[in-house]
Parts: sequence; C-alpha cells; structure tokens
Amino acid sequence: MSSSERDSRPSCTLRHVLLLAAAAVACAAPSARAQTYTVDVQSELGGLPVEIDTVPMDGMLVVKITNRADVKVRCDLRYDASPQPIGRSYVFVEPGKTEQDVFRAKRMWYQVAVEVKCKVDEKS
Repeated sequence: MSSSERDSRPSCTLRHVLLLAAAAVACAAPSARAQTYTVDVQSELGGLPVEIDTVPMDGMLVVKITNRADVKVRCDLRYDASPQPIGRSYVFVEPGKTEQDVFRAKRMWYQVAVEVKCKVDEKS
C-alpha cells in the first residue's frame, strides 16, 4: 500500500464518522420535540387514596398511578384521543406502590381524555 493510499483513508473514515454523527443527531431531534397535546383526566376513585399523574411525551402518554391505600386496587383506564380508536387498559397497584400505563399514538392527536376508575381488588 502506498503512502498516498494510507493518507486518504483517515479522511474517508473521518467523513463517514461525521456523516453518521449527523444522522444520529437528525434521528434524535424528533424525540426531543415537546409534546403538542393536552390531557384531560377524569377519575372515579371510590374514596380510595389514589394519586394519578400524567407524563405527556411526543408520541405517547404515560399515566402513573400511586396507591396510598392499605389494600390492592385495580384501575381501569379508557383513552380517547380522537381520531385514534379508543384504548382500554387496566393496572393493578399494590399498597404503597406506583404503577404506570403507556398509551401510544397511532395517529396524530391534539387532546387525550383519560378516564380512570379505581376500586379495591376483590381477588386479593
């Protein structure tokens, strides 16, 4: 291998590294965007000391449920993020614990209405 061939390799490698770095930054940029939707939470907690916290992110909504009761609870969740189909889920939360549920965007949404209904888990 001649010295001129060896000298050209580092610049080619450096160019590839720079292109890969630029691509990584471009791919990371969309996830760094702020969320652009509002969240409306309606809850029926049945007198239970349960806390609900929402964490809106780009492309998903995280609902955190904290059980301050001394019994296990079941919380049913209903997500309405029109035009996306309605989503349903449930979470069991042990006493003193926090659990979360994630609702992911399949279509662009501008508002998410979340209904949370919690009750004592009869099976525990």
